[in-house]
Amino acid sequence: MQRFRTLILVVIITALGSCSEVPENNDPVIGIWGQTQAPEDASAKHMERVEWIFNDVFLGRFHLYQGNELVVETDFQWEQRGGVYTIHYPGLKKVEDVVMIKETQEGTILVDLGGNVLAYRE
Repeated sequence: MQRFRTLILVVIITALGSCSEVPENNDPVIGIWGQTQAPEDASAKHMERVEWIFNDVFLGRFHLYQGNELVVETDFQWEQRGGVYTIHYPGLKKVEDVVMIKETQEGTILVDLGGNVLAYRE
């Protein structure tokens, strides 16, 4: 019986000792990015706002507003390789965005590989 208790104690100590902390992700993309655009249709009354909220576990939340109305809200996944970020929108019929962070006189922006602005850091 003493052997069994010792074995259980060793298993518990090993299990607790093997837990490790999740490394802190301090990627510069983490935070809120947004873009406000005039409506594509000239007859539309409201501005359109797009918002990306990047978090530290390679996930985020995507919002699309028309005027004050939230019309799309979904999660996204992101990854970074060599300074290039790919944003995947599972479950949404939206092509992935491939962007880089760029510093400008106006602030920090996300630009696609063609140099078009996707969003501004807020």
